[in-house]
Amino acid sequence: MSDFRLPESLRPSDGRFGCGPSKIRQEQLDHLYRHAHLLGTSHRQKPVRDLVGRVREGLSDLYRLPAGYEVILGNGGSTAFWDAAAFSLIETRSAHLAFGEFGQKFVKAAGAPWLQSPIVVSGEPGTVSAFSGDEVADIFAYPHNETSTGAMAPVTRIGTGDALTVVDATSAAGGVDVDIANTDVYYFAPQKNFASDGGLWFALVSPAAIERINRIAASERYIPEILSLEIALDNSRLDQTLNTPAIATLLLLDAQIAWMRENGGLAWADARTKDSSGRIYAWADAHPNATPFVGVTAHRSQVVATIDFDATIDASAVSAMLRANGIVDIDPYRKLGRNQLRIATFTAIEPDDVTKLLGAIDAAVMAL
Repeated sequence: MSDFRLPESLRPSDGRFGCGPSKIRQEQLDHLYRHAHLLGTSHRQKPVRDLVGRVREGLSDLYRLPAGYEVILGNGGSTAFWDAAAFSLIETRSAHLAFGEFGQKFVKAAGAPWLQSPIVVSGEPGTVSAFSGDEVADIFAYPHNETSTGAMAPVTRIGTGDALTVVDATSAAGGVDVDIANTDVYYFAPQKNFASDGGLWFALVSPAAIERINRIAASERYIPEILSLEIALDNSRLDQTLNTPAIATLLLLDAQIAWMRENGGLAWADARTKDSSGRIYAWADAHPNATPFVGVTAHRSQVVATIDFDATIDASAVSAMLRANGIVDIDPYRKLGRNQLRIATFTAIEPDDVTKLLGAIDAAVMAL
């Protein structure tokens, strides 16, 4: 179908629908260009520290942080944070929900030799697993949104006593409203709804998490500096990072946070992603050859929509045909191996572009 051509009426204004990294808005690039004089300058000096401070203040406002909560950041993405948590957050044993690729990755990091084997409550891809309430652990961890499958879990506090609730929010943060008081650590990298680049992690941490971080740091446990959350905390309070941060990432994030706040904050972003994903699920429910991969409606992600096709439609061929027409990165997560499309509905993506995408998919299916 190399001769397949989309009519102009079905071409989105921007063809980027990938689940990470996200489409970056032109206004963010303009902001980056206007502040290009910060690139190649010291992150210890006031201009860059002001930028970091503006991002931290913006996230604090966006998430309506309760008293005592802080925004911390560090070098590396969520993968680095999983290792940092193994060193700096888990005291003895952690409990995890693993219902996709990224929840399982944290489990692997939590299997460090100085810790007891983690408790794992697994779920099949496309489902959301749940703790029984009988687990005994000092950390309860789960993904807010499983990027690999498009399944979304409710954000609720788990465990009793000194147990911490730790939520991986990488593909949900900035696109889903949440009460941070239900968490102790809500962490993410900024390349999804925040439409930035990788290279940094951010975490919204409670007073209890801060106490845990400091207590473990004061123990005899060896912690590499780059994976020390206490060092990240100390540097964040100075509006800097241990090592040189990606300044361009910070600038793109700064512009996206300002855009969200100007438009109504997380409530606005939440409504926008629900609008976009709702269009996809309604289309799939009505389609003779397609169905949402996540069966439970309440667990269907509003930021990553996964749609299965029956055997009469080759989803990989549809994706290839649309890629040739400028619509990119709607392939399924590679390890799932399903006949499906995975479509990001991140905050930067225009809902009307989602509607055009659905028309483009229908056109490709008809051509097949």
